[in-house]
Amino acid sequence: MRKRLHKWRLISIFAILALALSGCGKPFLSTLTPAGEVAQKQYDLTILSTSIMVLVIIVVTVIFIYVVTRFRRTKKNENKIPKQVEGNHTLEIIWTVIPILLLLVLAVPTVSYTFNLADVGPMKQKDKQGKTKDALVINVRANLYWWEFEYPDEKIITSQDLVVPTDKKVYFNVKSSDVKHSFWIPAVGGKTDTNPEGENQFWLEFDSKSAAKVKNQFYGKCAELCGPSHAYMDFKVRTMSQDDFSAWTKEMQNVKKPVAQGDLAKEGEAIFNKSCIGCHANTPNDSRPEKARTAPNLATFGDRERIAGILQHNEENLKRWLRDPEKVKPGNLMTGKYQKLSESQLDALTAYLMGLKVEQ
Repeated sequence: MRKRLHKWRLISIFAILALALSGCGKPFLSTLTPAGEVAQKQYDLTILSTSIMVLVIIVVTVIFIYVVTRFRRTKKNENKIPKQVEGNHTLEIIWTVIPILLLLVLAVPTVSYTFNLADVGPMKQKDKQGKTKDALVINVRANLYWWEFEYPDEKIITSQDLVVPTDKKVYFNVKSSDVKHSFWIPAVGGKTDTNPEGENQFWLEFDSKSAAKVKNQFYGKCAELCGPSHAYMDFKVRTMSQDDFSAWTKEMQNVKKPVAQGDLAKEGEAIFNKSCIGCHANTPNDSRPEKARTAPNLATFGDRERIAGILQHNEENLKRWLRDPEKVKPGNLMTGKYQKLSESQLDALTAYLMGLKVEQ
């Protein structure tokens, strides 16, 4: 008996801990702190549907308790049959109409939001030069296990870091270059699948006030099981004002081929040009066709905060990644594509990569 009670106590403790921990999370990675119009509408629908379900549960529970208590069998009324209500038209109308009304309350905003969030008409309006007229369009390409972001009208390509303006609709074309992935920025909008056989289109809006609360930084994830390193397929989202975004765009467009500073970095540049340049680009205005872009663009590598999307950005972790990519991200496509480097070569390549900076 004591052992059973002890087990139940443990179960109760774990249940309480699970309930408490389910409310923990970081605001830049939580659907419960919406940071844009899309996320807010999805959050409102979640609250509405949950409220309806809770209301139904409460009503049904109250009726259940009342019936069990009121018509329980006792010695006094064990032979008494309660009044039968089968075929009562009033009751049948009530329990038919009420669910219909509840469904309408949920269906009307759901349908309205669905059509609104699916409206990508502005991204299809082109000017004479073939550029999008009044909308920012970003092409997202998912790969095993990294992300590429192409700004087609601005002729800019970045990897792992998505840069967007606040308080403006940003339109996305998303697809995959290999298996099915899913693009998801939890605090800003629901997930959208990236398929190898076609594109999905949608829009998001990043609220400036919400972005300021998290220091203009959100994180995105892959929300579709895609392989052994699915959990490590993250990317960073940087938000900025429209003026700052315009300045960032001009800065990225004017970037020229980087020049290595120092003898060690120059030695690393030689290694990069011999072993890495076939897959990686080192300028954001990469003009190679999509099929040739088989690895992340490293133009802004020195400005990043993560290595391989998951490790803290420092020389030690960069060397750890270069020594054995498979150990950090199992199943990644970099494994086995270049010869093992000596420690001196690792030092040189690390110095060069850390110096790849665009922003002043």
